[in-house]
Amino acid sequence: MKSLFLISLAISVSLGSSANAADLTRPAVVYPTTTVAYFTWTGCYLGGNGGGLRANITWNALGADVGSNAAGGTLGGIQGGCNYQVGNWVFGLVGDYDWANIDSSGTNFLVAGLSDETRIKSLASIAGRLGYTWDRFLGYVKAGGASVDRQYNFLLGGGTIATLDERRGGWSIGIGGEYAFLEWLTGFVEYDYYNLGPGGNVFTCRACGLFTSGVPFNVTTNINVLKVGLNLRPPSDWYPPRP
Repeated sequence: MKSLFLISLAISVSLGSSANAADLTRPAVVYPTTTVAYFTWTGCYLGGNGGGLRANITWNALGADVGSNAAGGTLGGIQGGCNYQVGNWVFGLVGDYDWANIDSSGTNFLVAGLSDETRIKSLASIAGRLGYTWDRFLGYVKAGGASVDRQYNFLLGGGTIATLDERRGGWSIGIGGEYAFLEWLTGFVEYDYYNLGPGGNVFTCRACGLFTSGVPFNVTTNINVLKVGLNLRPPSDWYPPRP
């Protein structure tokens, strides 16, 4: 009986050793690790836009309002900027330049038959942007500095008798929404308000009678803009890996 027990124990030990040896020689199974790609707003972009604008223009001379008018027109241009996403919040800086088409004129109350004309040629701004994202949709607000390139004309008897060009600074605020159609293509809709303050302009208009020695004029312009646009992102910003 004792011999039978020793023989059984020897067989068990031998089988166990063989199984361990087989495990050691068997190749290990390696399970691949994967990283999940996700969309992020972090990165830079460049694009174009187009839309419409409406300007409210007030002329002031000798401390009095000498004429106000409003006019609408179109605009189109380019924009570019960079974003940085932290959680669902997106922080950014954006700049834009738009060519505009506005030609506004109104009656000058100081001189009979005289009209004040304002032509808005372009708008530009650089602003900080704060947004909140729901995956591929980004809602945002923006605020910063702005400038306008405009021309002033005095019209009398159907002809221009005095003109002045200037670029004037101011500020702008805006709100918008942007959606990522593809990893490299986003589209946005945006409303902006521009406040472009008066400047110390002096017209010398000898044909006007009143302005032979030159009279200082201030022109205040408030502009409402609604535009849509597309932005392109470089491939390096498409798919950052999530650990």
